[in-house]
Amino acid sequence: MKPLARIRTAFTEAGATGWLHAVDIDTGAEIGAGADQRVVTASVHKLCLLLTLHQHAERGALDLTEALDCPPTGRTPGPTGLAAMLDTVRISLRDAAYLMTAVSDNAAAELLLERVGLDAVNTTTRRLGLTATHAPHTFAQTLATIREDAGPAGAQALSDPHVIARLRALDPARTNHSTPRDMTRLLTAIWRDEACTPEHGAAIRRLLGLQVWPHRMASGFPFDDVHVAGKTGTLPTLRNEVGVIEYPDGGRYAIAVFTRAANPAAALPAIDTVIGTTARIAVDALRIR
Repeated sequence: MKPLARIRTAFTEAGATGWLHAVDIDTGAEIGAGADQRVVTASVHKLCLLLTLHQHAERGALDLTEALDCPPTGRTPGPTGLAAMLDTVRISLRDAAYLMTAVSDNAAAELLLERVGLDAVNTTTRRLGLTATHAPHTFAQTLATIREDAGPAGAQALSDPHVIARLRALDPARTNHSTPRDMTRLLTAIWRDEACTPEHGAAIRRLLGLQVWPHRMASGFPFDDVHVAGKTGTLPTLRNEVGVIEYPDGGRYAIAVFTRAANPAAALPAIDTVIGTTARIAVDALRIR
């Protein structure tokens, strides 16, 4: 079976609709399955914010060691990092960026977004030519739309397919969006030091390499000498990851995988795993070429 057929079959067997793009960073060889489909980015958009933060630092518009206070009241909700803490936290911009990237901390992301502005994030993607990538909402606003659309039943309503169907946060026409191809272009620019200076590019790559989640893209590359750096994104029925796979022979591959499940369950390990499975199929195909 050819690689594209294997990728599509893997998505189907996992119970997901999936879109993927992978590219060899150095040769430009590529493989895609719905590479230009507009998709919801969810927390994958934090990568665009991370780059914007470092571009601001590069221009001297901010100092990454600058400290911010994050009081316990009014924080953007989430299960990790500052979002889950109970007391006032004082943290530097660069350490907030670590939490945003490594554990997808929503509160840390919102702190950084307040510092640089949503318009600046959209300017960053536009200047890079990512014409299909745009964020109309902050992360806090996205979560607010889910609460509003779910109604008085709250999180319990998110198991109802009728509620899922009306969530603005799951509609790429009404929320933060991109395409798999745009995301691999962004990763390629970061890995080639075309998006910012080598110093700041290295800092971004370091943070992406510190992501703690091994159950998605990294699950497809269980080798000590293969390095996986990435950023996940998750919303009801949506599981995404974009990242770069680096082999010991110097091969570098940017990959973006976006999925949507028919099942609204919060835990669907088969779909988490298929992100790694399809990424591995794509990388193997590129390496054979």
